[in-house]
Amino acid sequence: MSEVTYAAAGVDTEAGDRAVELMKASVAATMTPAVVGGVGGFAGLVDVSELRDYRRPLLATSTDGVGTKVAIAQALDIHDTIGQDLVGMVVDDIVVVGARPLLMTDYIACGHVVPERIADIVRGVAQACAAVGTPLLGGETAEHPGLMGPDDYDVAGAATGVVEASRVLGAERVRAGDVLIGMAASGLHSNGYSLVRRVVEVAGWGLERHVDEFGRTLGEELLEPTRLYTRACLAMIEGVGSGPDPATMHVHALSHVTGGGLAANLARVLPSGLIADVDRSAWQIPPVFDVVRRLGNVPWDDLEGTLNLGIGMVAVVDESIAEAAIEVSRAAGIEACVLGSVHKADEYEVTGRVVSGTKGVQGGAVDIHGVYRI
Repeated sequence: MSEVTYAAAGVDTEAGDRAVELMKASVAATMTPAVVGGVGGFAGLVDVSELRDYRRPLLATSTDGVGTKVAIAQALDIHDTIGQDLVGMVVDDIVVVGARPLLMTDYIACGHVVPERIADIVRGVAQACAAVGTPLLGGETAEHPGLMGPDDYDVAGAATGVVEASRVLGAERVRAGDVLIGMAASGLHSNGYSLVRRVVEVAGWGLERHVDEFGRTLGEELLEPTRLYTRACLAMIEGVGSGPDPATMHVHALSHVTGGGLAANLARVLPSGLIADVDRSAWQIPPVFDVVRRLGNVPWDDLEGTLNLGIGMVAVVDESIAEAAIEVSRAAGIEACVLGSVHKADEYEVTGRVVSGTKGVQGGAVDIHGVYRI
């Protein structure tokens, strides 16, 4: 009987070690002075002594993946962009409550470790972490032969942040008269790719196809990384968003527009008894969304309930700082505009499609009305 080894079973530990060596420099570049130790330990350590200055520090945590966008990366053999998608999906969920991220970890499951591929993925994660000032404190690459195909992989991540209890953002701060500031998306981000991939498949379009509306290939457009909002949102909160009293906040809530679309995610941060109106004509839809709609004859309601349609983050702010909030966003390189405002539900006349009770949150509602500008 021949010998059965771990390598014969499909796991190459030497390849895993090579992948770690290839990614070490990228990961090291994310380290901040608060990080204790280096790469390769069983656990990452971060010094949180500064939390002693908080009166009541709250830890915020989030975890997510990139979804079926990885199929586009695999098909094109381009793996260094989805890392930014992962960071955006995770860290920007933390900033929504007003938290400053302290650390992030990642996890890659694959059928076979190709060191260069794994290093590309992690390099993308690390570059995005560095861009938002968050150390990539640890990670894991797991080889799953027999469970996943040799070229298959999936990525996930988790992050932890901190916020002073008196400065947590959310529905309890939102009130009638607040203004909705929409912050532009970079494209599809990382949601709705099952719909998008099905549309492309039915249409028979190849990823290498040049699309005039995009000025580049279909594949390049579909791989456009998720925009990172963390620094812009924190600048908004800490700059124009804070009053003279540390507990006074002019930025009342943030909504990260991910799966479910703008209205569904905005409704999650509104309290019962209030309704927000969103004017579809307030911004122009980027070409990729209309191409998907036309190519697949996708109904508007389905498109609106699946994709971000060009708005990746919404800030719900006091009317007095609306223009200043827009300027902060623009200064961070993110176009922004007023989408609408918040009203008392019993004094508001609905004119469009009402969305409420999403993601298990029984709170306020959103009336999304008007016609999109294409």
